[in-house]
This record gives sequence, structure tokens and C-alpha cells, in this order.
Amino acid sequence: MLATLVTLKYCEADGRYFRLRPRALGLGLSYLNALPFWGYAQRALEDLRNDIGESCALAVLDETDIVYALRLPARRILSANLGIGSRLPAHLVSLGRVLLANLPPEQRDRHLANTPLRSVTPRTIIDTDRLARELRLTQERGYAWVDGELDPAICGIAVPIRDQGGSVVAAISINLISGTVSEVAAKKRYLVRLQKTAQDIRTQSVSTS
Repeated sequence: MLATLVTLKYCEADGRYFRLRPRALGLGLSYLNALPFWGYAQRALEDLRNDIGESCALAVLDETDIVYALRLPARRILSANLGIGSRLPAHLVSLGRVLLANLPPEQRDRHLANTPLRSVTPRTIIDTDRLARELRLTQERGYAWVDGELDPAICGIAVPIRDQGGSVVAAISINLISGTVSEVAAKKRYLVRLQKTAQDIRTQSVSTS
């Protein structure tokens, strides 16, 4: 496999060691450019971030993880070492909760059965039945709220992005400093703007497809 990547000029060899070449960037960019919503989502999330002054992100689901397709940090939150392509366990963050909640029921149940729930912070949900209830509630109310389950200093609210047929294909979030805002306050302050941004991304992707 490495020899093939070298031949295709995605890697180069240095004795027994290999390293990626700049051409490898094209693999990731090809995926992002293939997402019908990605180009407009970047502008939409930038507008949202500039409007509210908080960090915003977009992610997709890849098996048990979320993968960031966009992440726009705000100066108020110390930026973690996360960017495009970074992965996090889906069940621990608001983006992932939204994506898991909107899986077909049998796929969601399979995820719950096969995902070990380990305590990362004192707030981490480690009971499968409780997490299942949280996912059902997330689907019913149309948003996810997660506070300090992966990082005790960060909370987040997220909503789904749907395609033309109504299927959830991604999620967007606003991330905040834990302890500065409650779920009720975050919902009142940010949910409508977050939902409007998600709808704008969906509308734009449909109109350009």
C-alpha cells in the first residue's frame, strides 16, 4: 500500500520511513468539496460566529466518531487542538448526540450496544439506558445540549442539517464556556439562530445541487 502511495506521489520514502507529500491534501479536500453544503456552510458559520461571538462547528458521523468538517473558534474559548478532520467520540459531544439521535432506530441501538461508555469527566453519562433516553429526547426536541461530558470547561448546543429528502447528513453547533450559561438560557439565546443557519445551509445546498 505504501509503495502504491509513493508511486502516486501521495507519500515519499526516506530509507525505512515514509512521509506524506502535499498532494495528500487533495484527498481530504476532494471529500469536503463533494459535500453539497460545505462551501456555503463555511460562510454561514462564519456569519453566525461573528454575530454571536462564540465558537461554531460542523461535523459528520463516521461510525462511532464525529469528524469535523468545519470548526471556527472564538477568542473567548481557548482553542483545543481540533480542526478539520479531527475526530471525537460521538456520544460525548452535542454534534454527535444530534447525529446519533437521528440514526434509524436499529442502527442507533446497535451503536449503544457496541460503544463502551467510560467516564471522561464527572458529568459523563456512562449508563446506556440513560444515554438512550437522552438520544430519544434529542430527536424529539430537535437539538442536543451537552455540558462538560468530554471537557469540563465546555458545553454545547447542536442541531441537525438535513438534505433535500429530510435525512440528517451533518450537524452544526455553538460551543460555550461551561458554567456561564444554562441549557435554558442557551436555548433562548442561540437555538433559533442555530436552526436558521442550518435551514439556510440546507436551502442553499438544495438550490445549487
